[in-house]
Amino acid sequence: MKKTIDKYLGMFLAFLMMVMTLDVLWGVFTRYAMGSQADWSEELARFLLIWIGILGAGYASGQKMHLAIELLKPKLEPKKQIRLMVIINLLILLFAISVMVIGGARLIYLTHTLGQLSAALRIPLSLVYIVVPISGLLVVYYKIEDLLSMRSGELSE
Repeated sequence: MKKTIDKYLGMFLAFLMMVMTLDVLWGVFTRYAMGSQADWSEELARFLLIWIGILGAGYASGQKMHLAIELLKPKLEPKKQIRLMVIINLLILLFAISVMVIGGARLIYLTHTLGQLSAALRIPLSLVYIVVPISGLLVVYYKIEDLLSMRSGELSE
């Protein structure tokens, strides 16, 4: 299942990058060739960048490509390294659930209840913010998978 999620998420991120690139090129062209840029162009690029960044963070978490400073891990023996990684993954899991999933859902509810719309595109801001809990759920899935694989790795040793 992970390979399928990774494949489609990667394709979706590539699609968003392509749309954002075309949008920015259109904005530059209209600004310099026609004298004024469409209001929606800049806002769309901003929203796409938000989606790419937040979904990309979830994707990077699943690929184990996230930023890490490994000062302590190399100094530990293998069993303690596994324990350290379990603790780190549990902390990431706690953050993803509490901040990204629950906090993101509250943000969506609040902006939807207040009926907030974006300035130029006039779309509900809840549609922009929905990426936060989606990415949070991806991180939760990836971290649970990592914890389960570590558990099976411990049992096999």
